Amino acid sequence: AILRGTGQLKGDALEEIQYEGYGPQGTALIVEVVTDNKNRAASEVRRVFSRHGGNLGATGSVSWMFERKGSISLTPNDTDPEELALLAIDAGAEDVKVDKDLVEVYTKPEELMKFKETFEQKKIPFDSAELSWIPKSWAQLDLKATMANMRLIDSLEELDDVSQVTSNLEITQEAMQP
Repeated sequence: AILRGTGQLKGDALEEIQYEGYGPQGTALIVEVVTDNKNRAASEVRRVFSRHGGNLGATGSVSWMFERKGSISLTPNDTDPEELALLAIDAGAEDVKVDKDLVEVYTKPEELMKFKETFEQKKIPFDSAELSWIPKSWAQLDLKATMANMRLIDSLEELDDVSQVTSNLEITQEAMQP
């Protein structure tokens, strides 16, 4: 599969496909897929949406609810989170969210590598640096609807071809409790 994906082996090439849809109670979902068979991938994604009370939508049906941004997650460890935030702001970050255990830096997509290199040069370790879909607004649901959406997201993530699932679902502390 790896050889086929890199083009070194004859056969179907891997394709990146983005599906959009709605979860229970209208939450927006973007499902990113890397597959060698887009018909199989589409039917699997459609089946999971249907089974969990969601609907697969047309291209563009929910992507307007999200912005594509570079996202870098930093764990402050011994460094003051506010200092990391100021460094990111000075470098031109679009947005920075600071918690005591995590600093999230958001950039323009084309500036992600510049920020990654800046943190590497200053020897500041980061947990992840990737392009992400960031919701423009969040959907807040009751516990039952939140759990139904979380089951849908988990089922989508279990599909072999799915590389990432993004939702505008805001998960409350109540939903995180076992």
